[in-house]
Order: sequence, then structure tokens, then C-alpha cells
Amino acid sequence: MYLMKQTMRWFGPGDPVSLRDIRQAGCSGVVTALHQIPVGEVWTVEAIEERKAIVAAEGMIWTVVESLPVSEAIKTRSEDCALHISHYKTSLENLSRCGIEVVTYNFMPILDWLRTDPFHVRPDGTRTLRFEWTDFVIVDWLLLQRPGAAEEYSVADKEQAQEKFGRMSEDQKKRLFDNMLLGLPGSKEAFTPEGILTALQSYENIDEKQLKENLAHFLRAVIPTAEACGIQMAIHPDDPPYSVLGLPRIVSTEQDLADILSFAPSPANGLCFCTGSLGVRADNDVLGMLTRFSAHIHFVHLRNTARDSEGNFEEGEHLYADTDMVAVVDGLLDIMQRRQVSLPMRPDHGFQMMDDLWKDTYPGYTCIGRMKGLAELRGLELGLAYRKQH
Repeated sequence: MYLMKQTMRWFGPGDPVSLRDIRQAGCSGVVTALHQIPVGEVWTVEAIEERKAIVAAEGMIWTVVESLPVSEAIKTRSEDCALHISHYKTSLENLSRCGIEVVTYNFMPILDWLRTDPFHVRPDGTRTLRFEWTDFVIVDWLLLQRPGAAEEYSVADKEQAQEKFGRMSEDQKKRLFDNMLLGLPGSKEAFTPEGILTALQSYENIDEKQLKENLAHFLRAVIPTAEACGIQMAIHPDDPPYSVLGLPRIVSTEQDLADILSFAPSPANGLCFCTGSLGVRADNDVLGMLTRFSAHIHFVHLRNTARDSEGNFEEGEHLYADTDMVAVVDGLLDIMQRRQVSLPMRPDHGFQMMDDLWKDTYPGYTCIGRMKGLAELRGLELGLAYRKQH
């Protein structure tokens, strides 16, 4: 019976979670990337093989890249776009030569995932990633003071933001601002207000329609290369799956995913199916999307989010939040048997808990919380598989 390939994300030699930790958690492979190579430059065979050797020395394999970043020049289709696409295609060819099978990427403008509190304390003392809508309005409108932000929020949103802002100390304001502009996983470098505002100017004339056209341009250029060399491309959904800072987001809904697959029809053009990102939107039918896009799923992120009617959400228990994880895993088992493949999966994000509460690790990527999620998902999958066989 086909079961999921259990992996965990590793951010390279500087990751406080070691490869040995990941192997001891029960993983046979890791998902990683060459974060040391500047975005837009070529990943060389030598650099890829060096990383593969490090992973192999700990008894594991590396077949899934997350991520091979798409540069801002490609997303905005500006100067250096053609050069960066050429470099991207060369990197795909080099990854293929080294045995990589899946390349994950995203098309989120400027910022990757956003949270207003990466260290939110839950009632049991564990910490999780949380997004508070009012806090986000405070950052965007009152702290960053993005031009045009005031017109994008309702009167109620602004009243709530002003009321809370008036109660905040200067330290609380700084912490909130720093939290939201925290460096992406794999980097300790945070964005600056000036850097964000300058970067936003490059999207002044780019709306959802134009950004989709830019993504289509990218896919039509790289998918033939990926198909020729046996690489499966897997786009990650937006996180959160709606516009932030006035930026268009185009990988958020079922229609978005259908559009992306239509831009370059090919077995190589597929999805990283992230139940957490897609599950933040109440109007996303996650189980239905799993079924309808089953032939195009190349990589799976299993995490669960808990949302409310006010636009807030946080990472919840892997098995107990808004997404029916039992039904998701049951559906994935059916998909794998039908396609006769074992899909790579990783337990995305996890609580900071137990001994990890005193360690300096990337928010959402502590060892123990992800190991807990992996163990629960592994047990769920094996239980469901046993039931199907008997």
C-alpha cells in the first residue's frame, strides 16, 4: 500500500534543529533549499551535491526542494526577468541531474507568510503562530503608514485599531512591528519599514490580473524545462490567502489554482497542497479541492489552522482545528493508491513546547512541536490504511 513519504523541513547547516534530530523523529528525508545562494542566481551542481552529501551522511535523502525562490524581477516582469528565468531553468536542470524530484516555489509579492505574533502563548503554555486582524491594521495603517492604507479598511476596523493602538506602550508597538516584518525562515534578517515601502512601489501598477499574467509568463517559460528533465513544480498557496499591504495575491482560492494549472498544462505543473494556508479561508472547500486537484498534487503540507469570524487565525493542533485532517489523510491515501505514488509530506509548523521553549529556533519550526505533529499524522495514516486493508 502506498503511504506518504515523511519528511521535515531543514534550513541548512545553520538550522538549530539538526539532521540527527530530524532522523530521530522518524523521517527518511528532508525538505531543504540553498538559502545561501542569492535569489535569481544559478544553483550549481556542486552546491546541490554538497548539500545532498550532508543529508546523506545522516542516513537520509533529499528529493524535495523548498523553495527555489522566484525573484521579484520575475514576479513584476521587470528588468532582469529574462535573465532570472534563464537562471531558474538552469537550476532546474542542475537539480534534476542531482536526483531532485520536486521543486516547491511561491508567487507571493515581496513577503512570504505573515503573522502578527509568531510567539503567541496558548492556554497550556505552548507558543504558536497567530495572525490578529486588528494588529495587522495597526501595523499597516498606523505604524508602516502605507500610502492608501486608510481607504482599504472599514470604519469599524480603524476604530478598533485606534482604540487598541492608544492602549499600547512604545515597546508593544515596536514588538508588534518587528514581529510582522520578521525575517523569513532560513534568514535572521528582518525587513525594514523603508525597504517594505520601497518594494511596494514596484507593485503600484500590478493588480491581480497583471500578476497572474506574470505568473503565466514564468510558467510557460520554465514548465517545458521541468517536464523535459523530470522535475515536478509545486506552487505553494498564499499565506494568508488574501491581499496584504495592498498587494495582490493570486494563489488563494480554488479558481486561482485552476487558473495556474491552465497556464501551462503539463504533468510538471502542479501544487504543493497546504491544508493550513488554504484552510484559513472559510470559503475554501479544502476536501473538495483535494479531490478535484488530486492529479496535480506533488507535495503535501499537513497543518491545521483555527480561524474566527473577525479575521484572526492561529496554528492549531495538527489533528484538531478547522480542517478535517482525518478526512484529508483518508483522501490522500485514496489518491496515492489510484495514482500509484507515495507523495512526500511534511508536518508544517508546530507548537514551541517543552524544552524548545528555551531555545532560539525559527518560529513554527521547532523540533518537538513538529515531531508531535508528525507522530500524530503517522499514527492517523497507519490507522486509516489498516482499516482500508481490513
